[in-house]
Amino acid sequence: MAINFDEDTASVKSPSKLAHVVLRTNNFDKMVSYYKEFLGAESIYQNDFLAFLTYDEEHHRIAIAAVPGTQGKITASCGLEHISFSFDSLSDLLLSYRQRKRKGISPLWPVNHGPTTSIYYRDPDGNMIETQVDNYENPDDATAFMKSKYFSENPIGTDFDPEDYIKRLTAGEPEADLLKRVEIGSRSLPDFMMV
Repeated sequence: MAINFDEDTASVKSPSKLAHVVLRTNNFDKMVSYYKEFLGAESIYQNDFLAFLTYDEEHHRIAIAAVPGTQGKITASCGLEHISFSFDSLSDLLLSYRQRKRKGISPLWPVNHGPTTSIYYRDPDGNMIETQVDNYENPDDATAFMKSKYFSENPIGTDFDPEDYIKRLTAGEPEADLLKRVEIGSRSLPDFMMV
């Protein structure tokens, strides 16, 4: 079937996937080392100022570029808030948390947003990274939760302790029970996000 490139449509054709993120840095070696450890990634190509890293079938998911004249991150400026990486299960999310912890990579914020259970980190440049697992098997159920009064009251989420979750899973508690968000009422942005 031929594509009509002149057809008038209500919306633009969506991409098939998000391919990669490129991070500009003035801290090249530290950033490359961090992302290799954080993601269990390898360099597909690397020189003195560019690194292309992957951890799956894509030729690169993260690229890091050392650009002369790059200034340090200004936290209060506009820009990308965070990038997010998904895991298939809560156990996998918590395993990666524990493995990072052993490597000295500490989380910034563990939170159950409702649609996802997430653990946030900061890289050496101050960029935020979210690692997450979907709390619902069906995206329509996650969307329904996001349209609920609970999400309207608290779109931020409820904090949790990853070590407590590991203990509870090890004791035999089902993942599905831990993925249900504990409702705490209204909540504002966490302090570390405020300027």
